[in-house]
Amino acid sequence: MKFYDREKETKALQSIQTLSQTYAQMTVVTGRRRIGKTTLIKHAYQTTPFVYLFVGRKSESMLCREFTDVVANTLGIDLGEFTSFSRLFAVLMQQSKAHPFTLVLDEFQNFRYVNDAVFSDMQNIWDANKAESKINLIVCGSVSTMMSKIFDDKKEPLYGRANNRLLLHPFSTHTLKEILFDHNPTYTPEDLLALYMTTGGVPKYVEEMLTHGATTKDAMLHNFVCYGSYFIPEGKEMLSDEFGKDSGNYFSILNAIAEGKDTRGDIKSYTGVEPGGYLDKLEKEYNLISRCRPYLASEQSHNVKYAIRDNFLCFWFRFIQKYISAVEIGNTDYLLRKMQADYDTYSGRVLERYFRQKLAETGQYNYVTNYWERDGRNEIDLIAVDDAERQLVIGEVKRQSQRLDMHQLKEKAANIVAKQRRRYTITFLGLSMDDM
Repeated sequence: MKFYDREKETKALQSIQTLSQTYAQMTVVTGRRRIGKTTLIKHAYQTTPFVYLFVGRKSESMLCREFTDVVANTLGIDLGEFTSFSRLFAVLMQQSKAHPFTLVLDEFQNFRYVNDAVFSDMQNIWDANKAESKINLIVCGSVSTMMSKIFDDKKEPLYGRANNRLLLHPFSTHTLKEILFDHNPTYTPEDLLALYMTTGGVPKYVEEMLTHGATTKDAMLHNFVCYGSYFIPEGKEMLSDEFGKDSGNYFSILNAIAEGKDTRGDIKSYTGVEPGGYLDKLEKEYNLISRCRPYLASEQSHNVKYAIRDNFLCFWFRFIQKYISAVEIGNTDYLLRKMQADYDTYSGRVLERYFRQKLAETGQYNYVTNYWERDGRNEIDLIAVDDAERQLVIGEVKRQSQRLDMHQLKEKAANIVAKQRRRYTITFLGLSMDDM
């Protein structure tokens, strides 16, 4: 699949590389697994020599042998033999003083398993050489908790050393449409919604779908659960490093949220687990869920719902983890039947998320959310606010346009209108699959 989007990120990396020829730069590139960190870096530096080193979970001496071979093949420099990465890094810093270059350390957090002392050694070497060095150091990692600890924890040696931080996000709705059109010019809104729902715009997942010819809704659902599917083991593999020994409780809570049990009480009833501490970590440390309050609710309000941020993970928990026993006996036909039976109901919720994201991407609004009152009354799918221009959009989302009821929407919004009509110009909006 050709390279799509990432214009801002590409320009940022190229500007950093230019700056590094005068001042040493350390850039941290993060983002969830399969988001395209390595692909972006290779694209940004395709016309510039750079050294790419993947930090595997091997012995330090084995890694050093691999790394020196890569340096020799890339820069044409024989550095000799090393058994310590810290010594190798010091030599590379010295080399960059006379010959500026880019050094990429991918899956940087894996040094925790190789030699935990690497981080403090790198700090000392960096501090001693950065004034004269002209290295463009890029460190990448996909395990968010470990990368955050390495660079954001004040007790860690590399805290405060990074000059630049890039966090990669999934593709925008506009880019998803562009990619799908390139593979299926006659795609339908149903096909677009299925791609958004099953991949969440994660580049690797989009590539896996479309390069396997899954360009329609039915083909995408089949590809997700077929024998030997790339997607079936992906959720577990993605989260295994994050959760460790507590994975059972975390998986149960995420399964509950994917099932629509989105309040703390509902999650506890569904799982039998007191979710408080787990929810806090899922939100603040793992960045996997969001804590949502309705529009106009105060920060102290206990009217809170939880949602899985990642579309792919939400879909995976709803249809793969929920029916894991069918997965284990290879009954993929059963999975497909369950997906098809629940498709309209589940995809209707995803469609609401699609339009909230789409409005957020326009850049016209500083706040996009939804609304509900106590006990789930008067739920409103879409609230978009432009505080600068005093504009407020209140929206209803339905799969079928004929099911939109603007009169009912205005009734549900009565409390919002009563509070905001003197401050904002209010627009009511009905959105359906036809508007995708």
